[in-house]
Amino acid sequence: MTAETRQNTTKLFNVHAISTTVPLFNRRPFPQHLTTMARSKPSKPSKPQQPAPSSPSSLPPWPKFKPPLPVVDLFPTSHPLTNKVVTLDAFFPRSLCRDYVAHLSALPLQTTPGTPRRGDAVRVNDRLQTHDASFAAALWEKTGLREALLQDDVASLWGGEPIGLSPNIRVYRYTKGQFFDCHYDESNNVALEADGKTVQARTTWTLLLYLTGVSEGCVGGETVFYPHDRQSEAEAICVSPQTGMLLLHKHGDDCLLHEGREVRAGEKWVLRTDLCIRR
Repeated sequence: MTAETRQNTTKLFNVHAISTTVPLFNRRPFPQHLTTMARSKPSKPSKPQQPAPSSPSSLPPWPKFKPPLPVVDLFPTSHPLTNKVVTLDAFFPRSLCRDYVAHLSALPLQTTPGTPRRGDAVRVNDRLQTHDASFAAALWEKTGLREALLQDDVASLWGGEPIGLSPNIRVYRYTKGQFFDCHYDESNNVALEADGKTVQARTTWTLLLYLTGVSEGCVGGETVFYPHDRQSEAEAICVSPQTGMLLLHKHGDDCLLHEGREVRAGEKWVLRTDLCIRR
């Protein structure tokens, strides 16, 4: 969907990269239902991170990719109204999504405070953040994602040469009544390890993997984009959670104003990381 609206750390998490979300400000009239002060939309990425330690995460091992991925041919599809929003259907099979939800449900997620910090978008959800370069590499190399994003018809979208995913892995759970109000996602400079070397990179797209959808009883929770930096139902680009679907959207200077709408029933589970290009 980078430094996030709030940094959550516990003794279980070794967090080296924070994702930032920046709310709507200074460009169009500020939505009245937002209660936070405004910062301007970011124009520069944050300072580079240091390479990650080899085994920074103390979380239990992630479930293995069973069956082996991909289970279907992956075809990145740009939204018909904008090339800043791309989806890949059936990136994870339903069985693997169930395994991941069961795994993540046993972990100690933290609920975001009801009152945000000055300048932060209003959000209410349960979340976990961890630095895991091995898992990020597996998502990139062992799922068919790398090959899918390098296809000729979409390769030019990413802003440069994609070389991997951010090791800053975030888990979001939205239950009934929880939401993420209008905001932008920032771009970050990161350092990735590749072939034993440190490669300087920059994040350009947010990746959201939906682990639940309507079939699991999730009602609401749509990710909604507004192309003209203002809330307008007539212009809204609405993406409903679908189990196993991967949603990518451009962030940084070209990020669309977007929100995660309130979940009205069930639970919405999301895995978040970011696409990295070579600097």
